[in-house]
Amino acid sequence: MRKPHIGVVSPSTPEVTYELALREQGYRAITGIDEAGRGCWAGPVVAAAVILETRVYDEPALLAGITDSKAMTAAQRTAGVAWIREYAAGVGVGIVPAFLIDALGIVPATRLAMTIALLALPHPADALLIDAVALTALPIPQQSLIKGDACCLSIAAASVIAKVTRDRLMHTADLAYPGYGFAAHKGYGTARHQRALAALGPCAVHRRTFRPVSLHCYEQ
Repeated sequence: MRKPHIGVVSPSTPEVTYELALREQGYRAITGIDEAGRGCWAGPVVAAAVILETRVYDEPALLAGITDSKAMTAAQRTAGVAWIREYAAGVGVGIVPAFLIDALGIVPATRLAMTIALLALPHPADALLIDAVALTALPIPQQSLIKGDACCLSIAAASVIAKVTRDRLMHTADLAYPGYGFAAHKGYGTARHQRALAALGPCAVHRRTFRPVSLHCYEQ
């Protein structure tokens, strides 16, 4: 299979330093975890867990161009997903919808999505590399890395999977709830989204505990 041209220009290139250190300690199912949609007004929070094949640790250029999903275009991310899956020993995705985010709070909901992603892997993780969040309830060795998607290749790969998965869900939400512009802004707090909220009020995929959605709920 010929590698697609991803063509990312990024100030940071994720490396496999953390993965190699864990492999030296004897870990094999080293799993990168990241989420997408944590700060949105609408839609789910989506997490992904990715175990890269060990050959990527020896030749990280196999995934050249995979970086923090926010630094990639939509086309680059779509191409990247196919290539990540080509070089992944396992991929898991966890999705927590808006009503559970309202019930639990965004941080517990994010941890839940990450845990679901881990459970969706084809085999158990034995070490975790997580972007910013700590999964302290899980008895698995783990490191929480600030801006991990920019410095750790496993986390970067998870960020791309999570982002593309969530964007596709928001395209579906746009079909189910026209008028809000979900396909364009993906539930983030843009001016267009604010105008739609003012005109239409919240819909079923809005997070009603988030401002300014909560203000419009009160108005209703």
